[in-house]
Amino acid sequence: MEHPFKKKDRYYEKERPSFEDAFGKQVYAAEYMMVLQPHEDLYNRIMKVKQEFAVTYENAMATALKPHIALVRFVQYEMKEAQLHNRLRLLAMSLPAFKIDLDDFGSYPSHTIYINVKTQEPIKAMARKLREAQSLMTVNKENKPLFLNEPHIAIARKLLPWQYEKGWLEFANRHFHGSFIADQLLFLKRPLGTKQWQVVDRLGLMNLPVETKQGDLFG
Repeated sequence: MEHPFKKKDRYYEKERPSFEDAFGKQVYAAEYMMVLQPHEDLYNRIMKVKQEFAVTYENAMATALKPHIALVRFVQYEMKEAQLHNRLRLLAMSLPAFKIDLDDFGSYPSHTIYINVKTQEPIKAMARKLREAQSLMTVNKENKPLFLNEPHIAIARKLLPWQYEKGWLEFANRHFHGSFIADQLLFLKRPLGTKQWQVVDRLGLMNLPVETKQGDLFG
């Protein structure tokens, strides 16, 4: 099975598309992602596993990729960020917090090893809710937002054949258990062509009866 975000990687590695606005100012695009992140203790446990993998199988990317469950990934011009931020904040406020359980390991042959996420449906329901902002996440017809297929937490991806084969031989028989309360969404951003993600905001899940007004979308 193909990693749910793999087919988009080539696009994200290109130079930043830009244009000049009506005032001659350069407007750039950035890559954005909405993720769920484990609490600190669980985050550190997962990082320890990733560090072990990085050393044993000579894969530095394992530690560069921080523990998270991705919901959607997309490219948009930075000039739309404030509008997008406001829309996502309102959507997050309408969602309830819930418990996420992790159990053992899985893989996408032959390039990715990950931690299984047992709590699938609430996460997929959250991703469906975020689709309400899909138009604001779409930069053009060729580059639409990519929503998750299967919630998971990657240990390592883009593995060489020998790294995957030896790594999966170990991790297929290895155990891991953990859980955390998902009570916020991380809104992440990085300029195209760079590697460092920045936290735009932490959006609380409040289960509130939020109504979206026209002013919220265009203000």
